[in-house]
Amino acid sequence: MATEGDAFLKARGRTLTAFRQDDEYQWRGPFYFIQGADPQFGLMKAWAVGDMNNGDDEWGEEIKLAEQAVQAINKLNPKPKFFVLCGDLIHGMPGTQWRKDQEQDLKNVLKNTDQDIPLVFVSGNHDIGNTPTRETIDNYCKNWGDDYFSFWVGGVFFLVLNSQLYFDSSKCPELKQAQDVWLNEQLAVAEKQKCKHIIVFQHIPLFLRKPDEDHDYFNLEKSVRQEIMEKFHKAGIKAVFSGHYHRNAGGFYRGLEVVVSSAIGCQLGEDTHGLRVVVVTDEKIVHRYYSLNELSSQGIEKELLDMLAKQN
Repeated sequence: MATEGDAFLKARGRTLTAFRQDDEYQWRGPFYFIQGADPQFGLMKAWAVGDMNNGDDEWGEEIKLAEQAVQAINKLNPKPKFFVLCGDLIHGMPGTQWRKDQEQDLKNVLKNTDQDIPLVFVSGNHDIGNTPTRETIDNYCKNWGDDYFSFWVGGVFFLVLNSQLYFDSSKCPELKQAQDVWLNEQLAVAEKQKCKHIIVFQHIPLFLRKPDEDHDYFNLEKSVRQEIMEKFHKAGIKAVFSGHYHRNAGGFYRGLEVVVSSAIGCQLGEDTHGLRVVVVTDEKIVHRYYSLNELSSQGIEKELLDMLAKQN
């Protein structure tokens, strides 16, 4: 069981232990990773019965979808560098009845991911609560690793953020402040190391379509958003990958791309259950959302594979 547990606790000490940092500062040519979001075990039943608080007592459909996602990823050749899940791992909020069972069932699926493909976890609002506390964040970290951290892969710098601290940190303001200080330090490191690209993962999107859109449940409050977007732009961050919306969306702010991926689990729009393939080349970041059926049956399209084959 030790090895199974370790797969979920790679994020420790504000870094990802799956990669040896000293080996990863250098650019070694194109690579790709897989982004998924919102497996959210329990939401499909809760949504169907119209009871978001107590209707999440079944999640058989989500188990099948998560299994299909893992099987599709394991078949890919070449292998992705990692598989990142951008939050809302399960539906049960902290302290609710089915939460522990949902977490265990998700782990039982994810432990079948190829051992050469590290798992990267991002905290969502259902993982730590809409208004997180030190206790809810600590509980998340015991199950899934640090709530924010950074890591290097092939000369690219990745930042995983706890976006809930930007949404409502009223019960743990000191934790938001700590993440802010840490983030500034990390961006200074990135500048010094002259990384090829900087990429961010967070659950809640900065915005869904336009940088100046009104604030609602699915994006960050406008003044908070503006401050973060400007900070990211100045730091040269290329892309922010998010979930939360259960639909595909996205847009640009001064060259910063915001990518919102639909869910592995419950769909709230017209998209299919799916995963996003993200190819990182010397010059750019190219991504495409695949339905689980498409990725399972056909794999990655030739255009993206050709990008990976080009050695810089």
